[in-house]
Amino acid sequence: MVSYFVPRGRFLIKAGSLRQAAHLKQVQQQQEQGKWPMLRHFRQTFSTKLAKDKIPNDSKQANIKPIVRCNSTLGKAGHKTEKKFNKQDLVNRSVWTKWTGFLLRWTPVGICLFGAIEWQLHKQKLEKENLPRTASSFQSKVYCSLPLRIISRCWGWLAACYVPVYLRPYIYGWYSNMFGVNLDEALYPDYKYYNSLAEFFTRPLRDGVRPIDPNAAIISPADGRVLHFGTAQNKLIEEVKGIKYSVSSFLGPVTWHKRLTGEYTEELKENNDGTTELFQCVIYLAPGDYHRFHSPADWQPKLRRHFVGELLSVNPRVVTWLPDLFCLNERAVYLGNWKHGFFSYAAVGATNVGSVQIYMDENLKTNRWMGLKFGEHRDRHIYDEIELTDNKKFGRGELLGQFNMGSTIVLLFEAPKNFKFNINIGQKVQVGESLGILE
Repeated sequence: MVSYFVPRGRFLIKAGSLRQAAHLKQVQQQQEQGKWPMLRHFRQTFSTKLAKDKIPNDSKQANIKPIVRCNSTLGKAGHKTEKKFNKQDLVNRSVWTKWTGFLLRWTPVGICLFGAIEWQLHKQKLEKENLPRTASSFQSKVYCSLPLRIISRCWGWLAACYVPVYLRPYIYGWYSNMFGVNLDEALYPDYKYYNSLAEFFTRPLRDGVRPIDPNAAIISPADGRVLHFGTAQNKLIEEVKGIKYSVSSFLGPVTWHKRLTGEYTEELKENNDGTTELFQCVIYLAPGDYHRFHSPADWQPKLRRHFVGELLSVNPRVVTWLPDLFCLNERAVYLGNWKHGFFSYAAVGATNVGSVQIYMDENLKTNRWMGLKFGEHRDRHIYDEIELTDNKKFGRGELLGQFNMGSTIVLLFEAPKNFKFNINIGQKVQVGESLGILE
């Protein structure tokens, strides 16, 4: 029995002493380090790097003694200075880390809170003054500061990518079900015919599916929904009900004749005998609509102006919320005349519209790269102007161009006072249907 217990007792005693030694060593390390656990990490990293980079394996023993001697000559003052310096460095790092962590954690929350407060205050102000609920100048700047042009260019590149044949029925079928695409009217009803999403967006229609109304004075130039229509008697006209925009900012100055009367809408007219008025019609093309647009009447363009503006969404909700949106967005405006006087045709760009293409105007380049400049409003009055000298005339229903995604067509024209629209706001119209007649 003795021979059994004695070795076992010795083993237990040794194990206990080992635990006590480890505990004492841990206590000593904590007393030396204090509240700075990063110091041990710094020393371990430094010593490990020194051993790997500067001390060869075969000369470690030779270099240990000089290092120890040098350290021993520092004395207590050297150790205190080094320890004080390391503590101050760690304090500075700790304070910087705490502040950066605080800012990164709470700044987004503060921005969202500020935005919510500003939104509610502006909403209450509009309700008190009984005005439509529109965006404030701050909200407009924030929205225009978003990188929507980069997003639109990326979407244009993605839409132009080749789609494998076996994936086309699934991708185009999902898109058709989501946005209500009627492929039976297309010239090529088979999904496999379209190599990319861009080709599917701009699909041509079969002949005869869009008959032209012979009794209409002006027909619908595109498939879409009517946002607004009416007369344009003042400098500010409505883009949707209750929301107005400036005609002079939208079309630019009158430079094609020298008749300046001080009233912009009167300067646009070619007849000043009081027998005509200016009319306007706004048609929104949804993503599922036919994306090509046509001529609404027999007319001749003389000038083309390209306004390089923003690429904001032209969804009816956004148009209602953001005043003067059509004057902010990029647009191609064609100015000319028809048998009743002045006539203008504007194709307005929008978010995710890869480009606006006019078949007769190969020099028009929209959605161009503008650089990584966020938060800067582009001057709405700057535009490129080209005089169309080929005397090109368009007939009713003639194909003009296409959007590479849904957007908006704005018509502003001069017509006799007996011209009457025969459409309703919110009505769905198709190419060739009547927008108005002469009574």
